[in-house]
Amino acid sequence: MLLKLDTPHGTANIHLDPADGAWAALVLGHGAGGGIGAPDLIAASSAARSQGVSIALVEQPYRVSGRRSPPPINQLEAAWTAVIEQLFASELQDLPLIAGGRSLGARVACRTAEGLDAVAVLCLAFPLQPPRRATGAAPASRLAELDAVAVPTLVVQGERDPFGVPPARPGRTVARVRGDHSLRADIEAVGAAVRDWLPGVLPTPRLGAPGAPDH
Repeated sequence: MLLKLDTPHGTANIHLDPADGAWAALVLGHGAGGGIGAPDLIAASSAARSQGVSIALVEQPYRVSGRRSPPPINQLEAAWTAVIEQLFASELQDLPLIAGGRSLGARVACRTAEGLDAVAVLCLAFPLQPPRRATGAAPASRLAELDAVAVPTLVVQGERDPFGVPPARPGRTVARVRGDHSLRADIEAVGAAVRDWLPGVLPTPRLGAPGAPDH
């Protein structure tokens, strides 16, 4: 199901895959230069969908309009927030929100999680340490964005990611998989990490819902 929703910075496309009897909704954003067809986004979506979780993949307005370079992150946050608020007032109403995304989309999810009452956050290839500038100055780490998330968090990171691998801590699980920032080397491991993590962070599913216990 394709939805077109207005945001303060243009129209966003939402690819919605509702689950029958869903007991949560996973909303995912894409990376800076990529789209919602990234293999790790698809793997994570499939893993969550198999457990009775509704899926929404959000295409930011700049991508919808054909631009490849993202706007400032505050604009991405505003568009993301507008989309979430509309989805959870209609199609995803009354479902717990699991916010997430890959790379830049993961940053946006982390930075807005508290304000949107997310119950958990899923980060695929979180861009922890920005590349060194031509001047030689090392940009600041983005670990503070992850540390600010107060709900259960899963970070799926390639063990050779040039952006680095964030540390695990109480409430934050870090799953290291083969490969680099693209997470393409072991897509099955990406899906498995999501499947293993979800049961521990979601509310108890309604009896009879997909993925619910049979006792």
